Amino acid sequence: MKLSLHRFGWLALLACAALALAAQTTTPPAPQPAKGRVLFSRSTDENGKTSQTGEALAGPEIQKATAPTAEDADRLAVTFTAFDMDVRLHAEAHEIAVRALVTVRNDGKAPLARIPLQISSSLNWERIRLNARDVAFPVATLNSDADHTGQLHEAAVPLAQPLAPGQVVQFDVTYSGAIAASAQRLLAIGTPPDVALHSDWDQISAPFTGIRGFGNVVWYPAASVPVILGDGARLFDEMGEHKLRMAGASFRLRLTTEFPHGQAPTVALVNGRPVTLAVTEPGGLDQGQEVSGVATATLDGSTLGFEAPSLFVAVRTAHPGLNLTAWAVPENQLAVDGWTRASEAVTPFLQGWLGQRPRAQLTLLDLPDPDDAPFETGALLATNLRDAPADQLNGILAHALTHAWMQSPRAWLSEGVAHFMGTLWVEKQKGREQALGTLEAGRTALALAEPETPTQSAGQPLAAAVSPAFYRTKATYVLWMLRDVAGDSTLSAALRAYNPAVDFGKDAGRSSFETLLEQAGVRRDLSWFFSDWVDADEGLPDIAIEGAFPTPASAGNWLVAVNLVNSGYASAEVPVTVRSDSATVTQRVRVPAHGKAVQRILIQGKPAEVQVNDGTIPETQATVHLLKLEGGGARP
Repeated sequence: MKLSLHRFGWLALLACAALALAAQTTTPPAPQPAKGRVLFSRSTDENGKTSQTGEALAGPEIQKATAPTAEDADRLAVTFTAFDMDVRLHAEAHEIAVRALVTVRNDGKAPLARIPLQISSSLNWERIRLNARDVAFPVATLNSDADHTGQLHEAAVPLAQPLAPGQVVQFDVTYSGAIAASAQRLLAIGTPPDVALHSDWDQISAPFTGIRGFGNVVWYPAASVPVILGDGARLFDEMGEHKLRMAGASFRLRLTTEFPHGQAPTVALVNGRPVTLAVTEPGGLDQGQEVSGVATATLDGSTLGFEAPSLFVAVRTAHPGLNLTAWAVPENQLAVDGWTRASEAVTPFLQGWLGQRPRAQLTLLDLPDPDDAPFETGALLATNLRDAPADQLNGILAHALTHAWMQSPRAWLSEGVAHFMGTLWVEKQKGREQALGTLEAGRTALALAEPETPTQSAGQPLAAAVSPAFYRTKATYVLWMLRDVAGDSTLSAALRAYNPAVDFGKDAGRSSFETLLEQAGVRRDLSWFFSDWVDADEGLPDIAIEGAFPTPASAGNWLVAVNLVNSGYASAEVPVTVRSDSATVTQRVRVPAHGKAVQRILIQGKPAEVQVNDGTIPETQATVHLLKLEGGGARP
């Protein structure tokens, strides 16, 4: 394929005239190109050799390093606080060209003499400027499965003056390359090719561009410790750590995409948020002349939550529904009706818990292949919109639409509430036992992820969790426990009153959610609960029944004393149930960490059985404890 110079030059001139790369930041100032100046111009001949002219060639020679010069301590110290990006896509050639201003802060304890900046190995660094001057820098190739190619290109940018802890520096960076579907990292560990490609479907193309960010494609500058698949959960923890460190960063993006004549994109999403496309198709040209069209869009004034920046551009048809818009491919036009009906079915249920109106509309984006793995970020669900049973679609939408209501920057609220509402929907449709079964399915993995001795390890407090076992599974349990501790109406009132803007930009400390719960209910002090379950990771409780002793009372009543012990490091308020042939009585008792408690329950009829915990409280071993009563009492 031949990419003519005048075509790409026309794109650059038009884009620069409409969206000049004036870096609209306050401090420090950035170099501003002249209006209409060509920033990137490339041509490719018949042999595939690429030549390049313009500003990108003016930088210093890039040094190819045989080994990384940055160290893990450097990578862990870097926090990105602002992105101001100009992104150009040439969809037909699978190409991306980026110029960006990125601001980083030293969150380490020692000054940094160099700043590591990483991008996908399918992209190449072209230029890095600091204080309006070019910087010479080495580029090393790292083996890291944070990118679908299995490698990253890391530039170790030297600083004239070391960056002290807490200080920030801004870089003006330029890079480009091609992003095509690649399953290299999955193939390397023996994944069947068809499965691998349906998981790593990220690519740039004319009908569909989808690049999901760190953990899939590192298309924006990042800093991370190299990690590979197969090394336990380290990759997924690194993905969570990346999102946590990015939360609160300002993000601005100007998009220009070149598309083949007659294939104009109809939808674009940046970080899961729809952006308006302005499409220009050249008119009055000879029909035999292949001249591309251009679409532009801008995302301004956004703040990253617990998310990896993502970019989607596609040719799809819009289908509005209640609280959502579904963008479908032609073969799924009829199936979309099932998805919109599902939204109508679950919306009253969500309104009852979360309020009348979501904070955003849910976007459903049809993926190219029916077997492509779904992806969600914020109020975007990218999945194949094929036909499916109503109960299945209802369950999917109960979860996905919750993200449209919550929009929290805190992972345990964003993901936890979505999974919580999903289990409540199961309870509503199939009963409590089925819902508790979905909780139990994830408990073993959570118990394994918890530190063996919380006093010797910080673990992962929910407020700063990076692993799905915590911010999804444990958070769902926490919300179920809060439902029992505070009551449905109190929990619903707190969810309705929650304002994500209050939590944006805060550290990982106390969330406003605790205050809302205390204000909404009769229990004004929930600090004991949040102390053990949210603000710190005290592991899981380990409850046991030491003994149960029934005593006859008057009028056929019995008084049962149930002795409980907690061998774990986390306090828990557990339901204690006593059953007789004619009655069942349940009361709640708080069992302190490494402590004991006694609960006395009065019941009609001779007691036959004691049950402690009903599956709503995760424990290290079992979540339901049963004890049969015979004669004068029982011990395990």
